[in-house]
Amino acid sequence: MKLSTRKTLPTIIMVAITLIVLCIAAFATPGAELGTERFYNTPWALLPPVIAITLALVTKEVYSSLFVGILAGGLLYSNFSFEGTILHVFNDGIVSVLSDSYNVGILVFLVILGVMVCLMNKAGGSAAFGRWAAKNIKSRAGAQLATIALGILIFIDDYFNCLTVGSVMRPVTDKHNVSRAKLSYLIDATAAPVCIIAPISSWAAAVSSYVEDGSGLTLFIKAIPFNYYALLTITLMIGLVLLKTDFGPMGKCECNAKNGDLFSGKNPYASAEATEANPNGRVIDLVLPIIVLIVACVTGMIYSGGFFDPASEGYHNIVTSFSGSDASVGLMLGSSFALVITIVFYQLRKLMSFSEMMGMLPEGFKAMVPAILILTCAWSLKSMTDSLGAGAYVASAVKSSAQSFQSFLPAIVFLIGCFLSFATGTSWGTFGILIPITLEVFPITDPIGVICVSACMAGAVCGDHCSPISDTTIMASAGAQCDHVMHVSTQLPYAITCAAVSFVSYIIAGFVRIAWICLPIAIALMLLTLVVIKKLDAKRAY
Repeated sequence: MKLSTRKTLPTIIMVAITLIVLCIAAFATPGAELGTERFYNTPWALLPPVIAITLALVTKEVYSSLFVGILAGGLLYSNFSFEGTILHVFNDGIVSVLSDSYNVGILVFLVILGVMVCLMNKAGGSAAFGRWAAKNIKSRAGAQLATIALGILIFIDDYFNCLTVGSVMRPVTDKHNVSRAKLSYLIDATAAPVCIIAPISSWAAAVSSYVEDGSGLTLFIKAIPFNYYALLTITLMIGLVLLKTDFGPMGKCECNAKNGDLFSGKNPYASAEATEANPNGRVIDLVLPIIVLIVACVTGMIYSGGFFDPASEGYHNIVTSFSGSDASVGLMLGSSFALVITIVFYQLRKLMSFSEMMGMLPEGFKAMVPAILILTCAWSLKSMTDSLGAGAYVASAVKSSAQSFQSFLPAIVFLIGCFLSFATGTSWGTFGILIPITLEVFPITDPIGVICVSACMAGAVCGDHCSPISDTTIMASAGAQCDHVMHVSTQLPYAITCAAVSFVSYIIAGFVRIAWICLPIAIALMLLTLVVIKKLDAKRAY
């Protein structure tokens, strides 16, 4: 009876909240016209993502949690008008985000990656790579370090990183009984945190675009040594592997994985793993498509930035073309060409018939349906939050107090960036809000200004890393083929630990302001924290 109650309680909570929200929408007296300022630019603007995130963590059900958050945003925007709520949720929310060319490009890229993974599995490339890895990677630590190394090497774009590293390393980590939750953490932690310290990446381009005088890339490079969350996340990952320790919910997942249960619960991607592999597959059948994919996507990104256009500023200039690139267009075009080349390659290798390869198209789409649904809901929730002026509210709060507590300002900016990015699920949007404010208060030549810009980036990545509604977090789950709520709940203690050390490090940096002194202190604090946690967690029985 108790077990039944535990299973039904989340459903009861979800249904109750949904009914309450619907009743308010149906019977509340309509307020003023749509788009009025009753809730705009107020703390209420952050309520929809808070509702969605809380429900997802409590009920362990992500789809309906996101939809209730979207519905709450529609209610606030329409002043509790039933008709206005429905129109705003669907027309300005779901339909709008699915009509956006950037979002559609990302979805196309996602589907093509799913198709390529299915093709590589069917051709036997993944199985062959797993056999090779079993001979050359001898331990669980080796499998995890290889995942980290590959994630760091693929620093061009976080979306590309998540799905590529996941498809390559799943056979390796499965062979050594590394849980899917741990794999998804390693993927997520080498996506945004690595991209934000890579000068040639879509993230560097995004940050640089917010600096008006053309010195954006210079500022980005100066800020790297102060980007504590990114650097300490890499330190934490390597430390966890080398010390052979895990804590919190991840410790339980890893214990289960060692006993053969890689998922510690439901596997939403089970149907994607049921493909029967060709026994004649070789390692080249996995490696070549991945190499082609990397080259094609990089080419696609610099193409979108005008690298091949004589009339463009980025003509034959890699840095400039990356700065002006459109990740959605570049990844979509690059993956499309990679898919065609992969099909031709497998046809020449005679690993499967053309009709079998075409049969993988719907299979690849089905494999990515969970990620597509969550992304669509997350984008819609962000649209609701934007329409309520959440960004304007946070911007005014930061600007009004920016001149006070200068030495503590980097730590304060870091916390604000964490909160805003966590609530909205977007790090790029957080950059756009906080970096211009910081640069308006402090010039680029001021050391505290560089540290604060770095704190903006670190906080944005931290919140993005923690948030269940972040597209990067969603794609990390998809790349590892791990249950999304499982990924979020197991990753959160690690991210919070790293955030706490980063916060202390920014307090120190606000006073010292010298990179070569502050960074070693931050790394030492991270390692010391990890050693203490290992000792405290040693007696815990999972």
